[in-house]
Amino acid sequence: METPVESTRERLLNVAEQRFGEGGYEGTSLRAITVAAAANIAAVNYHFGSKEALLRAAVARAMAPVNTERRRRLDQLEAKGRPTAEQLIRAFVEPGLELVLRRGERGPMVARFIGRIAFDPSQRIRELYAAESDPVEARYLAALQAALPRAAPESVAFGYVNMLGLLALHQSQALTRPPGDPVDPADDPGKLAENLIAFLVAAFDRGLRA
Repeated sequence: METPVESTRERLLNVAEQRFGEGGYEGTSLRAITVAAAANIAAVNYHFGSKEALLRAAVARAMAPVNTERRRRLDQLEAKGRPTAEQLIRAFVEPGLELVLRRGERGPMVARFIGRIAFDPSQRIRELYAAESDPVEARYLAALQAALPRAAPESVAFGYVNMLGLLALHQSQALTRPPGDPVDPADDPGKLAENLIAFLVAAFDRGLRA
């Protein structure tokens, strides 16, 4: 059984994910979060210390399983030799969609939160997000550059940044689905992953071909 202290902390994190995902960091007041979480500013200060620290804790909680799975897949691929660009793209994209979007009712909310914070207008907030994601992302960039030796490293980096951006757009649900599109990422993240992987593989192949 959770203690009241644990329950309050979880409520604050859950509401922070929802509100930051909807309104961004600057557009979300700490008061709005505390009211929705049936808490108060003192509770935020006790558990986290500040609004930014609350965001940092929410990002760390949301990204932990994604980072763990990405790291596991990359370790597995590299243990077998040099992975291909397609294998690396799949190993990176699938955890970003599947592990986030399949978290039950909270899935779409967590996905929207991660996608929104990853490209927040504030450089400080982007840096905060990067602190949680950069270690494993740096490994993937290096692996992609090794998998595409004929392409200039800066060209691979350009493609990689665009891959991150496109994935974040899907996670945040910022892209408008075309009429009649049968793929709802909340219902079928696997299908979305396959479509996105195929698109990215083709983009890397055409854009980085020597």
